[in-house]
This record gives sequence, C-alpha cells and structure tokens, in this order.
Amino acid sequence: MVMNLNCLLIIQAFLVLVLQYSVVSESTVSYNVQNFGAKPDGKTDSTKAFLSAWGAACGSIRPSTIYVPPGRYLLRDAQFSGQCKNKGVTFQIDGTLVAPADIWAIGNIGNWLHFEYVDGVNIQGGILDGQGTALWNCKRAGKRCPTGATTLRFTNSKNIMIRGLTSVNSQMFHIVINGCRNVKMSGVNIQASGNSPNTDGIHVQLSSSVTILNSKISTGDDCVSIGAGTTNLWIENVLCGPGHGISIGSLGKDLQEPGVQNVTVKTVTFTGTQNGARIKSWGRPSSGFVRNVLFQHITMVNVKNPIVIDQNYCPNKKNCPGQNSGVKISDISYEDIHGSSATKIAVQFDCSKKNPCSRIKLDNVKLTYGNQPSRASCDNAGGTASGEIVPASCL
Repeated sequence: MVMNLNCLLIIQAFLVLVLQYSVVSESTVSYNVQNFGAKPDGKTDSTKAFLSAWGAACGSIRPSTIYVPPGRYLLRDAQFSGQCKNKGVTFQIDGTLVAPADIWAIGNIGNWLHFEYVDGVNIQGGILDGQGTALWNCKRAGKRCPTGATTLRFTNSKNIMIRGLTSVNSQMFHIVINGCRNVKMSGVNIQASGNSPNTDGIHVQLSSSVTILNSKISTGDDCVSIGAGTTNLWIENVLCGPGHGISIGSLGKDLQEPGVQNVTVKTVTFTGTQNGARIKSWGRPSSGFVRNVLFQHITMVNVKNPIVIDQNYCPNKKNCPGQNSGVKISDISYEDIHGSSATKIAVQFDCSKKNPCSRIKLDNVKLTYGNQPSRASCDNAGGTASGEIVPASCL
C-alpha cells in the first residue's frame, strides 16, 4: 500500500513537470534588438544586431518576438533566411528602419530587407524609410545611377502576415511577394512622390492566396502590380492615388509564362491616378493568360484611364512592333464601377487580333467626363453589358 502511494506521488510529480514544460514550450520568447547592439540614433549601422536577433529567434524552438523599440535604426541590406526551428517569428516594430542615404550603398543589391524560405513570419507596425529621393532625382536627371532596391521582399515563403506597416520613399518597389503562399497584408500605408520612378506599392508574382486589405497606397507607379503566376488574389478596401492604378501585368514578356487567375479587386477608390482597373500585355507571342477577374464596387475620381485592357504594350517600340499578344484574356467582370474620367475615353479594350478578349462583362458602370459624354473604345473584344452603362457599351 505504501509502495503504491509512493508510485502515485511520483507519477503526479512527473505529470506536473510535463505540464509546466509544455506551458513554457508554448510561450513566446522575446528578443530586443538593442540587447544585440542596435542603436536607435539613425546613424550607427545596426544590421549585424538585427541579424543576430533574427538568428536567435529563428533558432529557438519556441515562437519568438523580435522587438524594435522606438527610435531610428540604420540598416544596410539584410537577409533573413529560414529554415527556422519554429513557425512563428514576429517582428514587433515600434521604431523606424532607415536605409543608407548613399544611393550606391544598396542601390545595386536588389533588395534592402529580404525574407527567404520563411514560414510564419509576422511583421507588426513600424516604418520603413527607403530614403529613395536622391535616387529618384538621379534617374530623372539622366545621370549614371544604380538600379535601386526593393524595400521589403518575401521569396519562397508561406504563412506571412504584415499588419500596420508603413513604407515611405522606397528606392524602387515597396513590397514584393514572390513565390509565396498564404500572405495577408492589412493596414499597410505606402507613400512616395507621384513622380517617383518604378516605386510600385505592392507587387505580387508566382504566388497564391495573397490578401491585401484596408490599405492606403500613394506612389509613382502601380499601387498594386500583379505579375505572372498569381492565383487567388484578394484586394479589398484600398485607397489608391497618386499612382498608376491596380494593374495585372505587364504580362507576356516571355514566350513561356504562367497565367493569372482568380483575382478579386473590390471596394477600391482611385484618386487622380493614371489608370484604374488595368490589364496589360506585351504585343508578342506568349503562353500566358488572364481569367476569372472581378473588379467590383470601384470609385474613380478624375482617373485618366478608368477601365483599360491594353494588349499592345510595347515600350520604346522594341522587340514587338507589328506582333500580336499571345496572352488569352477571358472572363473579366466589371461590376458597380462609377465616378469620373479625366479623359474622354473612359473604357478602352484594345485586345489582341490573334487572341481576342472574350466573355467581358459590364454591369452597372457609370463613368462621366466633365460636362461631356464619355466614350468607350473596343478592338477585338467580346462580351455583355447589363444595368446602367455609361459610356454606352462597345462590346
């Protein structure tokens, strides 16, 4: 009887230890970048400190938080690589990460902050300052300049969350999602001058199940650009402008290219943009396609090209004059699109003669042009129109 009681007590003690260990194992461990040597003065290079904090968080078996306190932290190019031992690393940023002012410091590297082969990374809050103004000025002046760096890039990664992040003055693209799966961005604020070159807000390519919600994008290029191989993309409640609108493409640059499908763009306001809802492809052969796209509940405010499909994209008239786009565009719906056009042609479908656009659907589209009637222009485009349609459908 005594032996049985002792055994019971030992078993109970063991279970308590197991339970305590399980609770500890599931809790989150925090790493403050300042404890690794980061300085919040905006002058001291803190790249090594951030990478050391990442190494500790990535190497932990427990979910980890990398904490960035208030202040300005100078970083050169930083590569945050997996494979991590846990699937939950959070960057809690209460400060500002600052790129070097020297345009040559990161200008030809391609990326400033790059995450690759990561799973479960969560970026919360913070400001990323790309300090791109000097590079823009260099390019506009026609001087010898570096290409420029993307501010934040995720490559070959999955289960990514970006929430409440602000990106300002990127040298080139602000955020790039490349070869990723299950990415959610919410409350993102992107800011750059309306005449800043190649400063796309968010670029998505070769990725699936990407969601962009409740964000504001003001830039010098596309607010969101959608590249080849994008599937199941959802964009909702976005303010776009200045910029070039939300663009699928340009596609068809390569002969062999994956297509774009299952894209939803809804509850978006375009203000003073060059384009609104745009699809564009190079005028040359390609295996690419665009299908199952919905533009819904869209407001246009003085937009130059509110609705446009351009399959004759041929910059500088090189390597494509006289050719037909091979990109097949079909099942594109425009529902509840209203507002004002800054040009007389508010709807333009300039499709490929060899591969005409098919099954385009217009439903309750009303776009005005000052005190004059707006116009629609169609080439090689077929589809249907229903509800109130202004300008009159040319399909």
